[in-house]
Amino acid sequence: MIDQLFSKSKRPFLISGPCSAETEIQVLETCSRLKNTGKVDMFRAGIWKPRTRPGSFEGVGEIGLNWLVEARKANNIPICVEVAKASHIESCLKLGVDVLWVGARTTANPFSVQEIADALKGVNIPVMVKNPTNPDLELWIGAIERLREAGLSQIAAIHRGFSFSGEKTFRNRPQWSIAIDLKTRMPEMPMINDPSHICGRRDLLFSVAQKAMDLNFDGLMIEAHVTPEQAWSDAAQQVTPEIYAELVGNLVLRTEVPERLESISVLEKMRKNLDLIDDEMMNLLSSRMTISREIGKYKKMNNITILQSNRWRKTLERYVSKASNHQLSEDFIARFIKAIHDESIEQQNKVLNSQT
Repeated sequence: MIDQLFSKSKRPFLISGPCSAETEIQVLETCSRLKNTGKVDMFRAGIWKPRTRPGSFEGVGEIGLNWLVEARKANNIPICVEVAKASHIESCLKLGVDVLWVGARTTANPFSVQEIADALKGVNIPVMVKNPTNPDLELWIGAIERLREAGLSQIAAIHRGFSFSGEKTFRNRPQWSIAIDLKTRMPEMPMINDPSHICGRRDLLFSVAQKAMDLNFDGLMIEAHVTPEQAWSDAAQQVTPEIYAELVGNLVLRTEVPERLESISVLEKMRKNLDLIDDEMMNLLSSRMTISREIGKYKKMNNITILQSNRWRKTLERYVSKASNHQLSEDFIARFIKAIHDESIEQQNKVLNSQT
């Protein structure tokens, strides 16, 4: 089963289990009920829990590994555990844990990742790397590279969303573009989506999982618990094994390439139309920046500041208000117009600070 994940021969690869291992009975029952659904390829549970504030439940520690090993033996299913330092790895290797994962807080700290990489030198074990808490693609890639340099070849990425203080809907903002950028930079890297940590609540799990499948992600990691409402950590985002099975069973799986030749022909025609439109957009943006540079010259000659706050505010409001009329989201238009404005400011700044 593990080879299926890292060879990308099965899609989706399904990982489930409780956020935290709490008791031996809870671990064994959760694993058994998940196994009975026929919709899980690997069992997960947190043993060491890095918490934001002291006093929170920080995991049962090494004793929980014994429970996972028992669950694996009883259900013939691989197990995976989060590690954050060398001593965690030593304990996991001693008991034969099948797969390790590096958590988001650990990925954000290159010193911790390097400690893990050093501890794994010469060890042939699959490792999954969650994205860092902050939206930093290079930090995520850097963690993967540190493990590769230690000789590890079986590595997968886990997209679990990013912290954002202004987020209203998700626990962690998905920012799908960052995960897509990683897939573009490392196309051979299996990508697992973690709807539980993105959503932070049960009612959003399916929509995020479906989007991950639509984006051709390789697998899902979704938390399941025998009594979710009574979970010792992250209760709101966990579901029962049976609800988990219903959720993944309702996912629509699409192929990357159409099976019928006529479908490929139709798709190629539409893509060519998109390419033509994109080329025209590039030409329009180039023309717009030419005007921005001319405005920069005028401002330089007349000693005028680059930023005109009132005009910029009104421009942004005007375009955002038109978004729905064009079947576009306000968030997209705001980001698009802001990106154009930022580039325009940069173009004008170069003009103002040039020697000619």
